[in-house]
Amino acid sequence: MNASHELLKELRIDRKAAPTPPPGGRRWPWIVLAIVLLLIAAGVAWRVLKPRHVEVSTAPAVAVGSGGTRASVLDASGYVVARRMATVSAKITGKVREVLIEEGMRVEEGQVMATLDPIDANAQRALSASQVQSARSQVAGLQAQLTQASAEAQRLQSLVQQQLVSRSQYEQAVAQRDSLRAQLQTAQRNVGVASDQLAIAELGVDNNTVRAPFSGVVTAKAAQPGEIVSPLSAGGGFTRTGIGTIVDMESLEIEVEVGEAFIGRVQPKMPVEAVLNAYPEWKIPAEVIAIVPTADRGKATVKVRVALKTRDPRIVPEMGVRVSFLEQPQAAGADQTKGVRVPADAVVDRDGASVVYVVDDQSRVQQRTVETGIALNKDRQIVKGLRPGETVVLRPPETLADGSPVVEAGADAR
Repeated sequence: MNASHELLKELRIDRKAAPTPPPGGRRWPWIVLAIVLLLIAAGVAWRVLKPRHVEVSTAPAVAVGSGGTRASVLDASGYVVARRMATVSAKITGKVREVLIEEGMRVEEGQVMATLDPIDANAQRALSASQVQSARSQVAGLQAQLTQASAEAQRLQSLVQQQLVSRSQYEQAVAQRDSLRAQLQTAQRNVGVASDQLAIAELGVDNNTVRAPFSGVVTAKAAQPGEIVSPLSAGGGFTRTGIGTIVDMESLEIEVEVGEAFIGRVQPKMPVEAVLNAYPEWKIPAEVIAIVPTADRGKATVKVRVALKTRDPRIVPEMGVRVSFLEQPQAAGADQTKGVRVPADAVVDRDGASVVYVVDDQSRVQQRTVETGIALNKDRQIVKGLRPGETVVLRPPETLADGSPVVEAGADAR
């Protein structure tokens, strides 16, 4: 019995025991796995150990004072303004009868722009003319009376000498003559006064006609027929203070506000290059007229007037404009070599020296010590150590070293 039980135990399968590999099994999967791991490790090592290209931005070094170009010592922005611009109004308060202008229309000096209703002025002129006629009639009557009184006084004078009339009658006739003479002088003065009043009435009629004070272009039409215009604001929304606005296009110039810290770079008669915001490719030659001798306390700026050397219909008032104040031209025969100019952020300080990083033909940088000159707005003059046409790195990082490979920002580094 026990023997049979032992035999049954030997026949039972032990499921916890590891299976015994068949003799002579293939081991190639392990070899393949090892090869794959070796290739991955080699790729990682190659990526870690290969030289990395630093992504940078670059700019070329430009010669200063050569090729007929002049460097900008200061850039600023301003507006086109007109020195002669007027909102034309009537001298009197009245109702508009006719408006003869439109926006964009050119008018000449003295040209009629509008007329007002002249009924009141015409009535006043007619009254003044009647007063002149009345005064002249009085003069004519007094002259006739004076002629008669003078003759009577002369006749009585001869009779007095013959003692045919009393002397008192003669003296009364002389007094009458002198009185009429005085009245005649007063009447003649009244004629002058009436004539002056008529001239004033004529001016009143003429004041109903609005004329252009100078030649220019109409930029705004402010009134319509039937509206009331007044040279003074009536405080309401139904009274106009002007007929229209005209601008003398020959008086256009540029007004620029320059910061106090940079006004020392600007001089009268300094050449300027202006670019309108509306036409960014059009460079307009200009020149500094004057530096207004006062500063704006709130904005810490000084106003500069710039004259445009080109007249063009595209230039209109209130246009935005960017101006570049250029360095003064050199005298003939002067040394034209001034070094080069590069963006100011290409020059950095390394160990107490000014250096730039120059990109060579192999796309590697060379750290080069340079001698700097004056600041040219956003650029910097390099007097020594850099040649025109060489490419420099902008804002070089602290980790950039001499000989480091670089790639232009946005390019594919391979």
